[in-house]
Amino acid sequence: MENNHTKKSEEESRKLALHYMQTLVDVARESFLILGADLRVISGNPTFYENFKVSKEETVDISLYKLGNGQWDIPELRKLLEEILPKKKEVRDYAVTHTFEKIGEKTILLNAKQIDSVQLIILAMEDISVKKGLEEKLSEYTKGLEDKVAEQTVKLTSRVNELESLNKTMVGRELKMVELKKEIENLKKGSHKNGNGKNGNGNHSNGNHKNNSRQK
Repeated sequence: MENNHTKKSEEESRKLALHYMQTLVDVARESFLILGADLRVISGNPTFYENFKVSKEETVDISLYKLGNGQWDIPELRKLLEEILPKKKEVRDYAVTHTFEKIGEKTILLNAKQIDSVQLIILAMEDISVKKGLEEKLSEYTKGLEDKVAEQTVKLTSRVNELESLNKTMVGRELKMVELKKEIENLKKGSHKNGNGKNGNGNHSNGNHKNNSRQK
C-alpha cells in the first residue's frame, strides 16, 4: 500500500510540475521543449512549433533525436543532454549551429535544466542567428575600418616624411641664399670703398696742377 501511495504521490507531483512548466513556457518568446527522462518530448510551446515549422502531432511523444527526420540528432545536443546535463543538472548558453530541414542553418543558444524529483528536463532554445550575423558583419566592418585606418596612417606617415625632407631642403636653400646675399653685400661694400679712394686721388691731383700754373 505504501509503495502504491508513494507512486501515486510522485505521479501527482510530476503532473503538477508539468502543469506549471507548461503554463510558463506557453507564454515565453523563446522556443521550449519539456522532455522526459528518456528524452521523449512531453510538450512543446507554440513558439517552438512556429519557429521550427513543425506541428504538435509531429513532436509530442516522439524521441527528441527523431524529430523532423532526425534533424535534432546533433552531436553537440547529445553531449549536452547525455553527458553534461546529468552531472551539472543545469546548462546555460550552449551554442549549437546546425542546418535544419525546413528553416536552414541556424545558431541556437540552448539552456537546459534537469529536475530529478519529477524526472523532467526543460530545454529552452533561442535563435541567435541574426544576432550572430550582425556580430560577424560588425567584426568585418571593424576589421575593414582598422585596415583602412592603418593604410591611411602609412600614407600620411610617408607624406609627412616627404614634407619634412622638402622642408629640410627648403631651409638649406634659404640658408644658402642668405649666405649669398651676405657675400654680395660684402662685395658691394668693398667695391664702394675702392671707388671713393680713386675719386680722392683725382681731386688732389687737380689741385696741384692749379698751383703749378700760378707759379708760372
